[in-house]
Amino acid sequence: LATAILKDKIKPNRLIVDQSVKDDNSVVKMDELNLFRGDTVVLKGKKRKETVCIVLADDTCPNDRVRMNRVVRNNLRVRLGDYHSSTEHQLR
Repeated sequence: LATAILKDKIKPNRLIVDQSVKDDNSVVKMDELNLFRGDTVVLKGKKRKETVCIVLADDTCPNDRVRMNRVVRNNLRVRLGDYHSSTEHQLR
């Protein structure tokens, strides 16, 4: 049996949705994804839903999670504990 089938791909831009306290994100994960405070990102949710958000930092957020408020979660059609992926987006 091939072990490659059993191993998950490492996807640093896939984070678990968590309840927002101050609408912030993790600083360490921001460095890994080359994101800075004030950058705009496109968050992708279920059913091809997308929304644009601004990156903020929070030291209390775990590295594998992203915090978003209820409005953003509703726009993306995601719930707490779901996975989502983000991509950097330059607005003009």
